[in-house]
Amino acid sequence: MRGNTMKVIIQDLPAEAFSTICPPSLENIRVITNESERIKHCIGCFGCWVKTPGICVIKDGYGDLGKLYAECDELIVISKVQYGGYSAFVKNVMDRNIGYLLPFFTVRKSEMHHADRYPNRLKMTVIGYGEDITEEETETFKNLVAANALNLNTQGYRVIMVKSPEEVKNVLEAL
Repeated sequence: MRGNTMKVIIQDLPAEAFSTICPPSLENIRVITNESERIKHCIGCFGCWVKTPGICVIKDGYGDLGKLYAECDELIVISKVQYGGYSAFVKNVMDRNIGYLLPFFTVRKSEMHHADRYPNRLKMTVIGYGEDITEEETETFKNLVAANALNLNTQGYRVIMVKSPEEVKNVLEAL
C-alpha cells in the first residue's frame, strides 16, 4: 500500500494470517480485527444520532467509528464471503458505522439516503475471499458493497474477489 494517507482496514483474518499479509508499515493505518477488543452489536437505538451525535452510546471501544472514517482517506474491508455477504465480524463493524452519517435525508442516484455528517468522501476497497463462492454469491456480494458505498457516499469503490487469504497480500501491495 502506497502513500501517506490514512487508511482503515476492517478484516476478519486470524492474527497469524493477517501478520503474513499486512503491510510492512502500519503507519497511518488503523486495523480493526476480530482479534482486538470485542465489538458489540448495534442495537438500533439511534443514540449515535440523537443522544451523542456521531458517537455510539455502546461503550466497547468502537463508539468513534464515524469519526475514524471521517479522518481516513480509504476504507479497506477484507472479508470472507458468506452467502453473498460479509463475515459476521465484518458485518457487525459495518452495522456500527451509522454515526458517520446524519439522521437527515438526501437523494443520491434517485434514491433516499442519509446525509453526510463529515465533509470528506472516502474511497472504499473491499476484498472478498473464499474458495467455493458461487456466481450468485459473487453478484450478491458486489451489489451489497455497491449499496454500502452509496450509503456512505464514497468517492469511489472497488470489489476484488480472491480465492484465498494468501492472495490478499498481492492485492494490498498493489493498492
